[in-house]
Amino acid sequence: MLGSQLQSQSQLMSSSTSHVQGQEEEIPRPQTAFQLRQLLVTCADLISQSDYSAAKRLLSILSSNSSPCGDSIERLVYQFVRALSIRLDSHGIPTSTAPAPHVFSINNIANTSPPCGTDNKMLNSYDWDQETLRSCYLSLNQITPFIRFSHLTANQAILEAVQGGQQAIHIIDFEIMHGVQWPPFMQALADRPNNTLYPPPRLRITGTGHDLNMLHRTGDRLLKFAQSLGLRFQFHPLLLLNNDPTSLALYLPSAITLLPDEALAVNCVSYLHRFLKDDSRELLLFLHKIKALNPKVVTVAEREANHNQPLFLQRFLEALDHYKALFDSLEATLPPKNRERLAVEQIWFGREIMDIVAAEGEGRRERHKKFETWEMMMKSVGFNKVPLSPFALSQAKLLLRLHYPSEGYQLQILKNAFFLGWRNHSLFSISSWQ
Repeated sequence: MLGSQLQSQSQLMSSSTSHVQGQEEEIPRPQTAFQLRQLLVTCADLISQSDYSAAKRLLSILSSNSSPCGDSIERLVYQFVRALSIRLDSHGIPTSTAPAPHVFSINNIANTSPPCGTDNKMLNSYDWDQETLRSCYLSLNQITPFIRFSHLTANQAILEAVQGGQQAIHIIDFEIMHGVQWPPFMQALADRPNNTLYPPPRLRITGTGHDLNMLHRTGDRLLKFAQSLGLRFQFHPLLLLNNDPTSLALYLPSAITLLPDEALAVNCVSYLHRFLKDDSRELLLFLHKIKALNPKVVTVAEREANHNQPLFLQRFLEALDHYKALFDSLEATLPPKNRERLAVEQIWFGREIMDIVAAEGEGRRERHKKFETWEMMMKSVGFNKVPLSPFALSQAKLLLRLHYPSEGYQLQILKNAFFLGWRNHSLFSISSWQ
């Protein structure tokens, strides 16, 4: 399967195995982004074949051609070298480019490279505290369109599923984070034209998360905003005590109170992939429980990538192309020393790359799948796709034009779903179901 990709490699690639054969040839210094990519692929291939000494040699070459502050390919290589180094360390092959923890964990990886001359210590470690991660999430939401695009489109799908005159709306938002999705939704409810005939509906949001204090802070912010608009609002925090999807699915019906006059909407933005393991049983169980709640609409937004491949090399290739497009988009739209860009690349994307490349088994969490998987799963439990409206499309286009004015961002409609990507590489999808 991978032969055609590896056969095309030039002398630069073939010389990478000379160290194993006892030869002392120097690997030519890579000159182009293509050569750097091919070296990364070769290194991953060597690791997959347990040829760790040759992989270590390549990592040294790659490390000298990478930088967290260079151009997009140098930054990309830097993150993948870090992840490959940790993977080598887990096989007992310590490298000079990363520490060697006995057990892989995101929280014990230290970044020993200087962060581009900035004194921001949050770029100096992979042991990020929750406040740093939350700040980084807000930066991601600000400098890239993907979260806003997902939120805006999901909000419109919910608004259209709930007709005017509805007395109450209940939204279950899985992994609500800061709740940044909902102020625009509240504003739209308050501004509805038919509010002269009917008062705005009562809004209730059940938000899930793993930090009760964060959930309370999110609820307080949303309540204050709702009050400023004159909306009747309630927030219910639903604390998830562990990451076991099966237990969540089992206690979900008893944990959520549904009232007879409420229209129910379920919001799953970058959430469903967390249920994926080596099979889909836990995801299907969760979706069956959601279906049993009889929601008016379910919104699903996910990465457009196959990061749940069981074979390491397949997963590596998919991740390399996915994150190359993301890093290229940041390069084209932000200055090199932009602090939010550095934080998002180093912290948010860096952690994801580390998880996809260096972790295995139950420890791996970033298990993204492409839209076809979510479409198949949703249909298998009885959901039907609801086409996203022309107005939702016009809103998404307006978002890109006003806030992210780059020709590189491309919006497509396929199979009644929206896909947002960078230069013909789809990166995120969103769809609506009933």
